[in-house]
Amino acid sequence: MTSVYASLYASALGAASEAAGGQNYPSGALYVVATPIGNLADITLRALHVLQLADTIACEDTRHTQALLRAYGIDKSNAQLLAVHQHNEAQAAQMVIERLQRGERVAYASDAGTPAVSDPGARLVASVRQAGLPVVPLPGASSVTAALSVAGIAGDDAQHGGFVFVGFLSSKSSERASAIEALALEARAVVLLEAPHRIEALAAALATLGERPLTIGRELTKQFEEIATIAAHDFAGWLQHDTNRSRGEFVLVLHPAAVVADAGAEQRILQLLLAELPLKTAVKLTADITGASRNALYEAALAMKKGQAES
Repeated sequence: MTSVYASLYASALGAASEAAGGQNYPSGALYVVATPIGNLADITLRALHVLQLADTIACEDTRHTQALLRAYGIDKSNAQLLAVHQHNEAQAAQMVIERLQRGERVAYASDAGTPAVSDPGARLVASVRQAGLPVVPLPGASSVTAALSVAGIAGDDAQHGGFVFVGFLSSKSSERASAIEALALEARAVVLLEAPHRIEALAAALATLGERPLTIGRELTKQFEEIATIAAHDFAGWLQHDTNRSRGEFVLVLHPAAVVADAGAEQRILQLLLAELPLKTAVKLTADITGASRNALYEAALAMKKGQAES
């Protein structure tokens, strides 16, 4: 199978060299390389070029990465692969640093997606930076951003802006329940990850969040990808509707908490703050307090200022 893929990606390797080869790739640098989360076609041209160029490829699982390299037709000996995973990351970082100090280019790839987000890599990067050596990011596939991109959460809906990445909750039921109680108070969007053997327990625990919308991403980018947005309390039933739905890796986006707006209160708060603060600051604080749209508050503030000037 890998030989079939290698022939398919032969032209991609040529395109990678042509598109990215003219850029500067300093020696003695660590390259943090994002790899596909399922679909091999999601690799970037720059990632392909750097994986070819690297003297050493540090990776979460050497067998997995070797299979990935062979699928793309990239020939690296086993001696050029160095295992750096959660159990040896601190010690293996010193081996990487030694290679960098000798002037090698070292690429780091986790099993899937962008390293150092939920996968290993952060300790390695911190150690390399502490040693005064450069670290170069090669952006690409990420299950977190993939899920957020299809959740349909507009900027104005994320009441306090942005999102919170939580990743995997505890496997212990009491700790998981406590974590979900805390998430109930989080107004921003929340991204969770879960494995198939624990997804039913998580679904049962999330039911306490009631009608709060939840976007489910199952097997993202893979053949049996499934995406749905439902109420949190319906998640367990959604899984039970089809036994296949409990298979595969999950990325969940808990939508921002709904705020029951009191337009009169918003106006009063905005008016009081405008009397003491600059317009932009007053708008920001009012949005933070009420969860109202900053754009709408900004328009209201301008109208207030105009009315004061006319009077």
